[in-house]
Amino acid sequence: MAVTLHLADSEATVALGRALASILSGMHAPPALLLQGELGSGKTTLVRGFVESLPGADMAEVSSPSFNICNLYPTEPRVAHFDLYRLEGMEPDDALFDCLEDPATITVVEWIQYLPRKYWPDEAIFLEWTPSDTGRSLVLHAMGGTAQQALDALRTRREPHQEEQ
Repeated sequence: MAVTLHLADSEATVALGRALASILSGMHAPPALLLQGELGSGKTTLVRGFVESLPGADMAEVSSPSFNICNLYPTEPRVAHFDLYRLEGMEPDDALFDCLEDPATITVVEWIQYLPRKYWPDEAIFLEWTPSDTGRSLVLHAMGGTAQQALDALRTRREPHQEEQ
């Protein structure tokens, strides 16, 4: 079952990233996070909240990996942050697939729509930003049983400024 949230501002987006990090970092073989949204929708803001809440984040500078395609953050667990924007119509190299198969790494992929669906992992949370008159609207879809467990946990942890719709 999908979860639809309205995030009032960037602070709510960061808080959602922190909540997801808290949940996923405690899971064995956590699902990947697959992010789809227009420029400026909040994808990198969510990743910043996610990474900055993990141990080791003081050594990580979170930014969109638009030019180098991947940032690896020295957190615990390790986070691999991919941005496929510049790869539209091209297949990524094996580094993405290696990270998606590594149970010790949480993989986050921005612009997932540029990766053919046949390559998407079986266990993932697909986050889809949608247009909103105010703030940000976000639909989170569970792909697989572990991802569903993570979304169920998120429902019980919802921040007051994250309104479920």
